[in-house]
Amino acid sequence: MVNRSTPSQSSNSSNKEKPDKAQAILAGALQVFTKHGYTAASMDRIASAAGVSKPTLYSYFQDKQGLFVALIHQLTQNNSQLILSLPTEPDLQTPPEQVLRQMATAVLEEFANNPALLTLMRLIIGESERFPELAQTHVREIIKPLMERLSLYLASQPQLKLSDPVVAARIFTGSLVHYLIVQNIMQGHDILPLERDRMVNGLIQLLTAGGAM
Repeated sequence: MVNRSTPSQSSNSSNKEKPDKAQAILAGALQVFTKHGYTAASMDRIASAAGVSKPTLYSYFQDKQGLFVALIHQLTQNNSQLILSLPTEPDLQTPPEQVLRQMATAVLEEFANNPALLTLMRLIIGESERFPELAQTHVREIIKPLMERLSLYLASQPQLKLSDPVVAARIFTGSLVHYLIVQNIMQGHDILPLERDRMVNGLIQLLTAGGAM
């Protein structure tokens, strides 16, 4: 007796296969970008590492830049969800210093526990001159919405007395990025040692001092 799948079974199988293949492609891309860098990471290499054909690869991602940005999205998903879930209306129940400390700690922990993020940050910075559109896409699609949401959150917290929430958001995120670059990417942890908790506490104290911005 021939075993025929019902339409719903066939559809469920197809739907399941799509995310599985997308994840396989992203995993292969991470492997190739990490090993070869952005310039030498060809779509042929990525397809081979992912175990898919080139037509399949292109059916999911139309070019290398789009694949790279999708990989950044995936690796920063947890932190992005944390920031994008910030309220934009006054919230007097949860002190902003608690929210900001949780966010800063989560960002630094994510990078500490996921070396691939540091590798991709190096690639973006290193390739920004030769591939300005890659860096600009990263800023436009990932950094900009997160900065806008953080700025709205800071503006919704009158107790902070921030005259310019946009500048405050830049100081907050810029301090974290600078810390990661100096301590991790530039290997400065022994030259300029600074414990993560001390960094976070000092940053939060600066932003919540009241009227400093």
